[in-house]
Amino acid sequence: MAKNGFTTTILHSDRRSTVEHGAIHKPMHPSSQYAFADARELVAVFQGKPGFTYARQGTPTTSALESKITQMEGGAGTVTFATGMAALAATFFTLLKAGDHLISSQHIFGNTNSLVGTLVGLGVEVTLVDATNVQNVIDAWRPETRMVFTETLANPGTQVADLMAIGDWCKEKGLVYVVDNTLVTPWLCQGIGMGASLVINSLSKHIGGHGNALGGAVTDSGLYDWSGYDNIAEPYRSGKPTSWGLTQIKKKGLRDMGGTLSSEAAHRISVGAETLALRMDRACSNALALAHFLSEHPKVAKIHYPGLADHPQHERAAGFFGNRFGALMGIELVDEVDLFDFLNRLKVLILATHLGDNRTLVLPMAHTIYYEMGAERRALMGISDNFLRVSIGIEDTQDLIDDFVQALE
Repeated sequence: MAKNGFTTTILHSDRRSTVEHGAIHKPMHPSSQYAFADARELVAVFQGKPGFTYARQGTPTTSALESKITQMEGGAGTVTFATGMAALAATFFTLLKAGDHLISSQHIFGNTNSLVGTLVGLGVEVTLVDATNVQNVIDAWRPETRMVFTETLANPGTQVADLMAIGDWCKEKGLVYVVDNTLVTPWLCQGIGMGASLVINSLSKHIGGHGNALGGAVTDSGLYDWSGYDNIAEPYRSGKPTSWGLTQIKKKGLRDMGGTLSSEAAHRISVGAETLALRMDRACSNALALAHFLSEHPKVAKIHYPGLADHPQHERAAGFFGNRFGALMGIELVDEVDLFDFLNRLKVLILATHLGDNRTLVLPMAHTIYYEMGAERRALMGISDNFLRVSIGIEDTQDLIDDFVQALE
Protein backbone atom coordinates (compact mmCIF):
# COMPACT_ATOMS: atom_id res chain seq x y z
CA MET A 1 0.00 0.00 0.00
CA ALA A 2 1.24 3.48 -0.84
CA LYS A 3 2.38 5.57 2.09
CA ASN A 4 -0.43 7.76 3.39
CA GLY A 5 -0.15 11.39 4.45
CA PHE A 6 0.32 12.63 8.02
CA THR A 7 -3.34 12.93 9.07
CA THR A 8 -4.54 9.80 7.26
CA THR A 9 -1.80 7.77 8.96
CA ILE A 10 -2.72 9.00 12.45
CA LEU A 11 -6.49 8.67 11.90
CA HIS A 12 -6.18 5.01 10.89
CA SER A 13 -3.28 4.03 13.14
CA ASP A 14 -5.32 2.14 15.75
CA ARG A 15 -7.57 0.18 13.42
CA ARG A 16 -4.60 -0.94 11.32
CA SER A 17 -3.22 -2.68 14.37
CA THR A 18 -5.08 -5.35 16.32
CA VAL A 19 -8.17 -3.74 17.86
CA GLU A 20 -10.95 -5.74 19.49
CA HIS A 21 -14.34 -6.09 17.72
CA GLY A 22 -13.38 -3.91 14.76
CA ALA A 23 -13.21 -0.73 16.87
CA ILE A 24 -11.46 2.23 15.26
CA HIS A 25 -9.88 3.38 18.55
CA LYS A 26 -7.70 1.37 20.87
CA PRO A 27 -9.80 0.98 24.05
CA MET A 28 -8.72 2.09 27.50
CA HIS A 29 -7.06 -0.64 29.53
CA PRO A 30 -7.41 0.36 33.20
CA SER A 31 -6.01 -2.86 34.64
CA SER A 32 -2.86 -2.34 36.70
CA GLN A 33 -1.63 -5.93 36.31
CA TYR A 34 -1.64 -8.51 33.54
CA ALA A 35 -2.03 -12.24 34.18
CA PHE A 36 -0.31 -15.13 32.40
CA ALA A 37 -1.49 -18.69 31.88
CA ASP A 38 2.10 -19.86 31.31
CA ALA A 39 4.85 -19.10 33.83
CA ARG A 40 7.51 -19.29 31.13
CA GLU A 41 5.69 -16.61 29.14
CA LEU A 42 5.60 -14.34 32.21
CA VAL A 43 9.35 -14.75 32.66
CA ALA A 44 9.99 -14.10 28.98
CA VAL A 45 8.16 -10.76 29.15
CA PHE A 46 10.11 -9.77 32.26
CA GLN A 47 13.31 -10.57 30.39
CA GLY A 48 12.55 -8.44 27.35
CA LYS A 49 9.91 -10.10 25.18
CA PRO A 50 7.18 -7.60 24.15
CA GLY A 51 4.20 -7.75 26.48
CA PHE A 52 2.65 -6.24 29.60
CA THR A 53 3.27 -7.12 33.23
CA TYR A 54 2.46 -4.09 35.38
CA ALA A 55 0.85 -0.84 34.24
CA ARG A 56 3.65 1.30 35.67
CA GLN A 57 5.70 0.19 32.67
CA GLY A 58 2.91 0.71 30.16
CA THR A 59 -0.42 -0.62 28.93
CA PRO A 60 -1.88 -1.55 25.54
CA THR A 61 -3.43 1.94 25.48
CA THR A 62 -0.15 3.79 26.06
CA SER A 63 1.54 1.46 23.57
CA ALA A 64 -0.96 2.44 20.87
CA LEU A 65 -0.30 6.13 21.54
CA GLU A 66 3.45 5.51 21.40
CA SER A 67 3.00 3.98 17.97
CA LYS A 68 1.20 7.14 16.81
CA ILE A 69 3.89 9.45 18.15
CA THR A 70 6.59 7.33 16.50
CA GLN A 71 4.75 7.62 13.19
CA MET A 72 4.36 11.38 13.65
CA GLU A 73 8.06 11.91 14.28
CA GLY A 74 9.23 9.35 11.72
CA GLY A 75 11.26 7.70 14.48
CA ALA A 76 12.21 4.21 15.60
CA GLY A 77 10.33 4.04 18.91
CA THR A 78 8.65 6.08 21.64
CA VAL A 79 8.10 5.95 25.38
CA THR A 80 5.27 7.98 26.91
CA PHE A 81 5.23 9.63 30.33
CA ALA A 82 2.77 11.28 32.70
CA THR A 83 3.90 14.78 31.62
CA GLY A 84 6.35 16.44 29.29
CA MET A 85 8.52 17.36 32.27
CA ALA A 86 8.60 13.69 33.31
CA ALA A 87 9.82 12.83 29.81
CA LEU A 88 12.57 15.44 30.03
CA ALA A 89 13.56 14.42 33.56
CA ALA A 90 13.74 10.76 32.61
CA THR A 91 15.94 11.57 29.62
CA PHE A 92 18.40 13.67 31.61
CA PHE A 93 18.48 11.57 34.79
CA THR A 94 18.85 8.21 33.07
CA LEU A 95 21.44 9.19 30.44
CA LEU A 96 23.66 11.60 32.42
CA LYS A 97 25.72 11.07 35.56
CA ALA A 98 27.82 13.22 37.89
CA GLY A 99 30.83 14.64 36.06
CA ASP A 100 29.13 14.65 32.66
CA HIS A 101 28.71 17.91 30.78
CA LEU A 102 25.49 19.09 29.15
CA ILE A 103 25.35 21.96 26.65
CA SER A 104 21.90 23.53 26.70
CA SER A 105 20.27 26.41 24.92
CA GLN A 106 19.81 29.36 27.26
CA HIS A 107 16.44 30.02 25.63
CA ILE A 108 14.42 27.29 27.32
CA PHE A 109 11.09 26.93 29.11
CA GLY A 110 11.13 28.15 32.73
CA ASN A 111 10.42 24.72 34.24
CA THR A 112 13.10 23.15 32.05
CA ASN A 113 15.50 25.80 33.32
CA SER A 114 14.63 24.72 36.86
CA LEU A 115 15.24 21.07 35.93
CA VAL A 116 18.65 21.98 34.53
CA GLY A 117 19.42 23.60 37.88
CA THR A 118 18.53 20.32 39.60
CA LEU A 119 21.00 18.51 37.34
CA VAL A 120 23.73 20.91 38.43
CA GLY A 121 22.92 20.10 42.06
CA LEU A 122 23.43 16.41 41.29
CA GLY A 123 26.89 16.95 39.81
CA VAL A 124 26.15 17.33 36.10
CA GLU A 125 27.97 20.33 34.65
CA VAL A 126 25.80 22.53 32.45
CA THR A 127 26.76 25.31 30.05
CA LEU A 128 23.96 27.56 28.77
CA VAL A 129 24.57 29.06 25.33
CA ASP A 130 22.77 31.04 22.67
CA ALA A 131 21.92 28.12 20.40
CA THR A 132 20.78 30.34 17.54
CA ASN A 133 24.43 30.16 16.41
CA VAL A 134 26.05 26.72 16.23
CA GLN A 135 29.46 28.24 16.95
CA ASN A 136 28.36 29.00 20.52
CA VAL A 137 27.57 25.31 20.99
CA ILE A 138 30.90 24.27 19.50
CA ASP A 139 32.82 26.68 21.71
CA ALA A 140 31.20 25.18 24.83
CA TRP A 141 32.41 21.62 24.09
CA ARG A 142 34.58 19.80 26.61
CA PRO A 143 35.94 16.25 26.70
CA GLU A 144 33.23 15.48 29.30
CA THR A 145 30.39 16.70 27.06
CA ARG A 146 27.81 13.97 26.54
CA MET A 147 24.66 15.73 25.38
CA VAL A 148 23.30 18.86 23.67
CA PHE A 149 19.77 20.07 24.35
CA THR A 150 17.62 22.68 22.64
CA GLU A 151 14.02 23.46 21.71
CA THR A 152 12.90 23.73 18.09
CA LEU A 153 11.12 26.97 18.98
CA ALA A 154 11.98 28.67 22.26
CA ASN A 155 9.33 29.38 24.87
CA PRO A 156 8.51 32.26 25.23
CA GLY A 157 11.03 34.30 23.22
CA THR A 158 10.45 32.32 19.97
CA GLN A 159 14.17 32.05 19.17
CA VAL A 160 14.89 29.37 16.57
CA ALA A 161 18.05 27.38 17.28
CA ASP A 162 20.55 26.54 14.54
CA LEU A 163 18.97 23.10 14.61
CA MET A 164 20.39 21.35 11.58
CA ALA A 165 23.93 22.67 12.03
CA ILE A 166 23.89 21.57 15.67
CA GLY A 167 22.68 18.14 14.58
CA ASP A 168 25.49 17.80 12.05
CA TRP A 169 28.08 18.80 14.66
CA CYS A 170 26.66 16.41 17.28
CA LYS A 171 26.87 13.56 14.78
CA GLU A 172 30.50 14.46 14.07
CA LYS A 173 31.34 14.51 17.81
CA GLY A 174 29.27 11.45 18.73
CA LEU A 175 27.07 13.45 21.12
CA VAL A 176 23.47 12.72 22.07
CA TYR A 177 21.33 15.49 20.57
CA VAL A 178 18.03 16.05 22.39
CA VAL A 179 15.41 18.33 20.81
CA ASP A 180 12.19 19.46 22.49
CA ASN A 181 9.68 19.70 19.63
CA THR A 182 6.63 20.66 21.70
CA LEU A 183 5.89 24.10 20.29
CA VAL A 184 6.43 23.26 16.64
CA THR A 185 5.06 19.68 16.74
CA PRO A 186 5.98 16.93 14.27
CA TRP A 187 3.40 18.35 11.84
CA LEU A 188 5.60 21.37 11.17
CA CYS A 189 9.01 19.83 11.82
CA GLN A 190 10.24 16.32 12.59
CA GLY A 191 13.19 16.07 14.95
CA ILE A 192 14.76 13.37 12.81
CA GLY A 193 15.11 15.91 10.01
CA MET A 194 17.24 18.06 12.32
CA GLY A 195 19.52 15.14 13.15
CA ALA A 196 18.13 14.70 16.67
CA SER A 197 18.96 11.55 18.60
CA LEU A 198 15.95 11.94 20.88
CA VAL A 199 12.83 14.08 20.42
CA ILE A 200 10.74 15.27 23.36
CA ASN A 201 7.07 16.23 23.00
CA SER A 202 4.75 17.47 25.71
CA LEU A 203 1.56 15.69 24.71
CA SER A 204 -0.42 18.00 26.99
CA LYS A 205 0.05 20.77 24.43
CA HIS A 206 -0.77 20.80 20.70
CA ILE A 207 -0.74 17.02 20.16
CA GLY A 208 -3.49 16.45 22.75
CA GLY A 209 -4.80 19.92 22.02
CA HIS A 210 -7.91 20.06 24.18
CA GLY A 211 -6.50 20.92 27.60
CA ASN A 212 -7.99 17.79 29.14
CA ALA A 213 -4.99 15.49 29.67
CA LEU A 214 -1.34 15.63 30.67
CA GLY A 215 1.31 13.57 28.93
CA GLY A 216 4.82 13.52 27.49
CA ALA A 217 6.87 11.43 25.10
CA VAL A 218 10.46 10.62 24.19
CA THR A 219 11.00 9.39 20.64
CA ASP A 220 14.24 7.80 19.49
CA SER A 221 14.97 8.83 15.91
CA GLY A 222 17.10 5.73 15.32
CA LEU A 223 20.01 7.91 14.19
CA TYR A 224 22.23 7.42 17.24
CA ASP A 225 24.37 4.32 17.84
CA TRP A 226 24.15 3.79 21.60
CA SER A 227 26.92 1.18 21.57
CA GLY A 228 29.39 4.08 21.88
CA TYR A 229 27.60 5.72 24.81
CA ASP A 230 29.30 4.78 28.08
CA ASN A 231 26.31 5.55 30.32
CA ILE A 232 24.16 2.67 29.05
CA ALA A 233 23.94 0.08 31.84
CA GLU A 234 24.94 -3.50 31.07
CA PRO A 235 21.41 -4.99 31.40
CA TYR A 236 20.22 -2.79 28.51
CA ARG A 237 23.08 -3.64 26.14
CA SER A 238 21.22 -6.33 24.24
CA GLY A 239 19.50 -6.37 20.89
CA LYS A 240 20.07 -3.60 18.37
CA PRO A 241 22.29 -0.82 19.81
CA THR A 242 19.98 1.80 18.30
CA SER A 243 17.33 0.79 20.87
CA TRP A 244 19.51 0.78 24.00
CA GLY A 245 18.99 4.42 24.93
CA LEU A 246 15.20 4.27 24.77
CA THR A 247 15.17 1.00 26.69
CA GLN A 248 17.16 2.58 29.53
CA ILE A 249 14.90 5.66 29.54
CA LYS A 250 11.83 3.42 29.74
CA LYS A 251 13.16 1.09 32.42
CA LYS A 252 14.53 3.84 34.64
CA GLY A 253 11.92 6.49 33.90
CA LEU A 254 8.86 4.25 34.25
CA ARG A 255 9.86 1.28 36.37
CA ASP A 256 12.23 3.09 38.76
CA MET A 257 10.88 6.67 38.76
CA GLY A 258 7.21 5.89 38.14
CA GLY A 259 6.49 8.71 35.69
CA THR A 260 3.77 6.63 34.03
CA LEU A 261 1.07 7.92 31.69
CA SER A 262 -2.41 6.65 32.63
CA SER A 263 -4.49 4.77 30.08
CA GLU A 264 -7.29 7.34 30.39
CA ALA A 265 -4.96 10.24 29.59
CA ALA A 266 -3.36 8.25 26.76
CA HIS A 267 -6.75 7.60 25.20
CA ARG A 268 -7.73 11.29 25.32
CA ILE A 269 -4.40 12.37 23.83
CA SER A 270 -4.62 9.72 21.13
CA VAL A 271 -8.04 10.95 19.99
CA GLY A 272 -6.90 14.59 20.14
CA ALA A 273 -3.85 13.80 18.02
CA GLU A 274 -6.04 12.87 15.07
CA THR A 275 -6.74 16.55 14.30
CA LEU A 276 -3.27 17.94 15.06
CA ALA A 277 -2.53 19.07 11.51
CA LEU A 278 -5.90 20.79 11.10
CA ARG A 279 -5.67 22.59 14.43
CA MET A 280 -2.05 23.66 13.95
CA ASP A 281 -2.72 25.08 10.50
CA ARG A 282 -5.60 27.18 11.89
CA ALA A 283 -3.64 28.31 14.96
CA CYS A 284 -0.59 29.24 12.86
CA SER A 285 -2.80 31.25 10.52
CA ASN A 286 -4.39 33.07 13.46
CA ALA A 287 -0.99 33.77 15.01
CA LEU A 288 0.44 35.26 11.83
CA ALA A 289 -2.58 37.54 11.31
CA LEU A 290 -2.50 38.68 14.94
CA ALA A 291 1.25 39.27 14.87
CA HIS A 292 0.98 41.47 11.78
CA PHE A 293 -1.86 43.48 13.30
CA LEU A 294 -0.23 44.00 16.71
CA SER A 295 3.15 44.89 15.21
CA GLU A 296 1.51 48.12 13.98
CA HIS A 297 -0.33 48.92 17.21
CA PRO A 298 1.02 52.00 19.05
CA LYS A 299 0.63 50.37 22.49
CA VAL A 300 2.69 47.32 21.53
CA ALA A 301 6.45 47.80 21.91
CA LYS A 302 7.58 44.54 20.29
CA ILE A 303 6.24 41.29 18.90
CA HIS A 304 8.34 38.14 19.15
CA TYR A 305 7.08 35.86 16.39
CA PRO A 306 9.18 34.12 13.71
CA GLY A 307 6.53 34.76 11.07
CA LEU A 308 7.42 38.45 11.03
CA ALA A 309 10.13 39.52 8.59
CA ASP A 310 12.05 41.40 11.29
CA HIS A 311 12.41 38.31 13.50
CA PRO A 312 16.15 37.41 13.71
CA GLN A 313 15.51 33.82 12.58
CA HIS A 314 12.60 34.45 10.20
CA GLU A 315 14.25 32.88 7.14
CA ARG A 316 15.50 29.92 9.15
CA ALA A 317 12.04 29.29 10.58
CA ALA A 318 10.48 29.48 7.12
CA GLY A 319 12.91 26.83 5.90
CA PHE A 320 12.60 24.53 8.89
CA PHE A 321 8.85 24.79 9.48
CA GLY A 322 7.50 25.11 5.97
CA ASN A 323 6.31 28.72 6.17
CA ARG A 324 4.12 27.97 9.18
CA PHE A 325 5.61 29.66 12.18
CA GLY A 326 3.93 28.08 15.18
CA ALA A 327 1.16 29.30 17.47
CA LEU A 328 3.21 30.97 20.21
CA MET A 329 4.26 34.60 20.40
CA GLY A 330 5.76 37.00 22.90
CA ILE A 331 4.21 40.45 23.21
CA GLU A 332 5.85 43.39 24.97
CA LEU A 333 3.49 46.24 25.77
CA VAL A 334 4.70 49.84 26.05
CA ASP A 335 5.52 50.97 29.59
CA GLU A 336 2.49 53.28 29.70
CA VAL A 337 0.11 50.31 29.60
CA ASP A 338 -0.66 48.74 32.98
CA LEU A 339 -0.07 45.05 32.31
CA PHE A 340 -2.57 43.76 34.83
CA ASP A 341 -5.34 46.18 33.88
CA PHE A 342 -4.91 45.09 30.27
CA LEU A 343 -5.10 41.41 31.17
CA ASN A 344 -8.21 41.93 33.29
CA ARG A 345 -10.01 43.59 30.37
CA LEU A 346 -9.59 40.63 28.01
CA LYS A 347 -12.84 38.81 27.23
CA VAL A 348 -11.89 36.10 24.70
CA LEU A 349 -8.30 35.33 25.66
CA ILE A 350 -8.01 33.18 28.77
CA LEU A 351 -5.61 34.14 31.54
CA ALA A 352 -4.04 30.74 32.18
CA THR A 353 -0.72 28.91 32.34
CA HIS A 354 -0.78 26.41 29.51
CA LEU A 355 0.18 26.12 25.84
CA GLY A 356 -1.11 24.47 22.72
CA ASP A 357 -4.79 24.54 23.65
CA ASN A 358 -7.62 25.07 21.16
CA ARG A 359 -8.34 28.28 23.08
CA THR A 360 -6.02 31.30 23.11
CA LEU A 361 -4.18 31.64 26.42
CA VAL A 362 -2.17 34.56 27.81
CA LEU A 363 0.26 34.79 30.74
CA PRO A 364 2.54 37.53 32.16
CA MET A 365 5.95 35.83 32.21
CA ALA A 366 8.17 37.84 34.56
CA HIS A 367 5.67 37.55 37.40
CA THR A 368 4.85 33.85 37.04
CA ILE A 369 6.92 31.12 35.41
CA TYR A 370 10.14 33.19 35.34
CA TYR A 371 9.68 34.86 38.72
CA GLU A 372 11.89 32.43 40.69
CA MET A 373 14.94 32.82 38.45
CA GLY A 374 15.37 36.51 39.37
CA ALA A 375 15.74 39.72 37.40
CA GLU A 376 19.30 39.08 36.18
CA ARG A 377 18.47 35.72 34.59
CA ARG A 378 15.24 37.13 33.13
CA ALA A 379 17.21 39.95 31.55
CA LEU A 380 19.59 37.41 29.97
CA MET A 381 16.59 35.66 28.45
CA GLY A 382 14.97 38.91 27.30
CA ILE A 383 11.95 38.64 29.62
CA SER A 384 10.86 42.19 30.48
CA ASP A 385 8.25 43.08 33.10
CA ASN A 386 5.70 43.82 30.36
CA PHE A 387 6.33 40.57 28.48
CA LEU A 388 3.25 38.47 27.70
CA ARG A 389 3.27 34.94 26.36
CA VAL A 390 0.32 34.24 24.10
CA SER A 391 -0.56 30.73 22.91
CA ILE A 392 -2.87 31.18 19.94
CA GLY A 393 -5.90 28.93 19.52
CA ILE A 394 -8.38 28.21 16.76
CA GLU A 395 -10.94 30.95 17.42
CA ASP A 396 -12.18 33.21 14.65
CA THR A 397 -9.30 35.51 13.75
CA GLN A 398 -11.23 38.77 13.97
CA ASP A 399 -12.48 37.92 17.46
CA LEU A 400 -8.89 37.69 18.69
CA ILE A 401 -7.93 40.98 17.06
CA ASP A 402 -11.02 42.72 18.45
CA ASP A 403 -10.28 41.46 21.95
CA PHE A 404 -6.79 42.96 21.86
CA VAL A 405 -8.14 46.23 20.50
CA GLN A 406 -10.76 46.70 23.20
CA ALA A 407 -8.37 45.69 26.01
CA LEU A 408 -5.63 48.04 24.81
CA GLU A 409 -8.10 50.91 24.49
